[in-house]
Amino acid sequence: MNVLVIAPHRDDETLGVGGTILKRKAAGDRVSVCVVTAKEGGEWGPLTKRVHAEMQEAFAYLGVDEYIGLPFGPLAIDHAPRKEVNKAIYDAALRSGAEEVYIPHWGDMQKDHQLVTEAAMVALRPKSGLPVRRIYAYETLSETGLHYPSADKAFIPDVFEDISEFLEKKLEALRIYGSQVGAFPDLRSVEAVEALARLRGATVNVKAAEAFVLVREVR
Repeated sequence: MNVLVIAPHRDDETLGVGGTILKRKAAGDRVSVCVVTAKEGGEWGPLTKRVHAEMQEAFAYLGVDEYIGLPFGPLAIDHAPRKEVNKAIYDAALRSGAEEVYIPHWGDMQKDHQLVTEAAMVALRPKSGLPVRRIYAYETLSETGLHYPSADKAFIPDVFEDISEFLEKKLEALRIYGSQVGAFPDLRSVEAVEALARLRGATVNVKAAEAFVLVREVR
C-alpha cells in the first residue's frame, strides 16, 4: 500500500503520524511525506536549514521512502493562489500513488493547517481520479484543540491506531527535531507527546495509540 502524509510544516508528520508511519513501514508499505511549507526553490534562512536537516534525519529513522517538498512558505500559504496550492497537493498525491492519506485536522488553530486541509480536500475529492481509498485527519499537539471552542473545531477521533510497539521509536524520532521540541510542559515536548499517546491508547485498552478522524473511506 502507498501511504501519503500531508504535513503543513516539517515535524507535523512525526507529531501526528510518527507511530503509524513506523507501523506501516513494518508492514511493508511505502510511505511518502509531503511538506507543504517547505519553501523548496526559495531562499532558506539558518533555522529552515537546521529544521530541514533534522527532518532528513528523522525521515531516515522513521523509514520514510519519499520526501515531497512544496514551494510555499510558512505563514504565507494564504498569499499563494488557491489553485496553485490545490494543484501542488494533487500532484504530490499523484506522484506518491497514495491509497491512504493523512491530513491535518480542520479545527487546528494555525491557519497554515486549515489551508492545507482545505486544499487537500479539493485535491483528493472523489472525482480526482486518484487511487485514494482512505483519508484520515490527525491531531498535532500545540495546534489541535487550541482553537476557540466550538463543535466544528473539536477533534473527535473515531479511529485509533495501536502504536504500542512503536511509541519509543516515535519519541526518538521526535527528539531529532531538537530545534522544535520544547521542555515539558511545552505541548511540543517528548513528555506531552508520550502522555497523549498513552491517553489515546488507554481509551481503547492498548498501551499507546495515535487517534484520527476518518474523513472518507471507499470499500
